[in-house]
Amino acid sequence: FNNKDISKKLNTNVAKNILFFLGDGMGITTYTAARILKGQLQNQSGEETVMTMDTFPNVGLAKTYSVDFQISDSAATATAYLCGVKTNLNVIGLSGAARNGICKTQKGNEVTSILKWAKDAGKSVGIVTSTRVQHATPATTYAHSASRKWYSDADMPASAKVDGCTDISSQLIRNTDIDVIIGGGRKYMTPQGTKDPEYPRDYASRGKRKDGRNLINEWQKLKIGKVAHYVWNKTDFDAVDPENTDYLMALFEPGDLRFEVERDPRMDPSITETTEKAIRILQKNPKGFFLLVEGGRIDQAHHKGRAYMALHETVALDNAIAKGLELTKEAETLTVVMADHSHPLTFNGFPFRGQSILGKSPLWATDMMPYTTLMYGNGPGHKIINGKRPDLRNVTTKGKDYLQLAAVPLQSTTHSGEDVAVLARGPMAHLFQGVQEQSYIAHAMAYAACVGADLRHCQGPVLHSTTIDSNNPASASSALLSSVLSALLALKVLI
Repeated sequence: FNNKDISKKLNTNVAKNILFFLGDGMGITTYTAARILKGQLQNQSGEETVMTMDTFPNVGLAKTYSVDFQISDSAATATAYLCGVKTNLNVIGLSGAARNGICKTQKGNEVTSILKWAKDAGKSVGIVTSTRVQHATPATTYAHSASRKWYSDADMPASAKVDGCTDISSQLIRNTDIDVIIGGGRKYMTPQGTKDPEYPRDYASRGKRKDGRNLINEWQKLKIGKVAHYVWNKTDFDAVDPENTDYLMALFEPGDLRFEVERDPRMDPSITETTEKAIRILQKNPKGFFLLVEGGRIDQAHHKGRAYMALHETVALDNAIAKGLELTKEAETLTVVMADHSHPLTFNGFPFRGQSILGKSPLWATDMMPYTTLMYGNGPGHKIINGKRPDLRNVTTKGKDYLQLAAVPLQSTTHSGEDVAVLARGPMAHLFQGVQEQSYIAHAMAYAACVGADLRHCQGPVLHSTTIDSNNPASASSALLSSVLSALLALKVLI
């Protein structure tokens, strides 16, 4: 606590850039546990470690429920925080009037994302993910789909095609002119049976498309006259010069990328490296950029009941956030970090200070056996046999393949419904405080950057209908709430 904290002034600049980091499934328990792991990986006790995320001065909470479910998924939540509209489970880029998997409900119910708003305002835009680029989070920046699972045309029912719906991969190259696309998902872009360049003998990695289209080739043809690179391995990726590159599509795996601890650094770059490349390409635009960076496999590790993997993925995302802050200026770049939803991970017992976050409680349970500090409410780690749980006294629980005990047996751990943290720094970051609906986030980012329907923040104090007291965050929040309502009326959207 120092004088700098006391005299801090609010940054009310217009955000030239928006750097948006999304930890998929990064609930607060995951966040806390990853902080401890990050410190312990540096031979510290861990609890007092300061993650890059911890340095963000503005913190709020977002309510994650969807229109139809108390506990939501990555598609409905992404539609909220990227498009500013809550919707139904499994639905991407459509309002709550659309129904899961019903193509006919799409027409007229499309909602656009802040990535499109930024592109329309002349900014450069990009997506970076550790999953396939057609996955729910990145897909919501560019696609409108009644089902998040329509990755390629092969994943769509015949009725949806007859009714005029198109798959997410085809929308990737058609809907919005995205400058940088980095992640996985090659197999959804190529004709059925096309051999994968990295795994030519693996049948599961081959192309999936039934319509015979090669969307990678189509993308390259669309970019004739520009410097556009398609790469699928680290050697070619490293050779891409950001200074002389207009467009980059980098697809490093047939599906999702590998977990960070299993990544081959000779073949695939880290999320820190992909984030850096994206920023260096996008920041050449004098009008600024919008970049979504998703740590998407935090969620996938939790679904498998593997806390080790989830925490390491979270640490990797935190390292990417540090790189993002290093490459941008806080005076002109709004940086937001948040989760879309949480998972039923518990952090329990009375472990000693500095004890491994992946270890066991020193106090044993009433069955006279130890238990792990981290456990799940449900998932594949359920191991009750004849009314007894496994004896962990001689079991190593710190390995990457260990499944933490789950109370209820499920093949895949579900999500959980508690609020998620929203962290912000940079222009208008004080708007990201308090407990807000998740759909508020898109409008707050857009307001700060003057993209989308509400441009009052860049029209000067004379044209501002609401005065913002720079020493009163509540006043700023009230002004934004007013602006959000105006924007919604203008868009004729019902949240």
